[in-house]
Amino acid sequence: MNLFITAIDTNVGKTIVSSLLVEQLGWNYWKPVQSGLEPPTDTQRVQELVSRKDVIYYPETYRLTQPLSPHASAKLDNVNIELSEFIVPQKDRLIIEGAGGLMVPLNDKGDCIIDLIERCHCEVIVVSRNYLGSINHTLLTLHALQSRSLKVKGIIVVGESNAESERIIQTKSKCPIIGRIPQLSEITKKTLRTSLPLIEL
Repeated sequence: MNLFITAIDTNVGKTIVSSLLVEQLGWNYWKPVQSGLEPPTDTQRVQELVSRKDVIYYPETYRLTQPLSPHASAKLDNVNIELSEFIVPQKDRLIIEGAGGLMVPLNDKGDCIIDLIERCHCEVIVVSRNYLGSINHTLLTLHALQSRSLKVKGIIVVGESNAESERIIQTKSKCPIIGRIPQLSEITKKTLRTSLPLIEL
């Protein structure tokens, strides 16, 4: 089994969740599309946080220079993103981190991150955060995945908990919350290893 880590928006916590799963499970890591090369990139950030020495960090299929939507960054770099170019480097025990949310465009042909997920043939973890509007964003994300019969392993909530928001999301989507990551002032190798809860898959 591979796991694709997506989120309800950008800057919600995909990289932290990916790092935590790599650390706890000992799985390898792949970021198919990196938009923006100002260090640290997402792969570099995961490498900074994970203590395990035996993890393989596969190279990105597309490394785009600008911190924009992949389709926009690709245009500036004179690159055409093609779904056919994404070849999953490992069939089992791989954490795959997306870019932004499901409908982030990859190109002008209509391909989005959700199409990349479909191509990867793996289960999905949705990273959510409680804020005004997040119920809508989370349920829309889950509905989009379920409408394509993509299997959702569960939801991981980053930041402050909100019992009522989390209850209604689980009730309406029938998707479980499988982890809650508290807001920490700083995420380091030590806090990732000792201060964050075990994710039950």
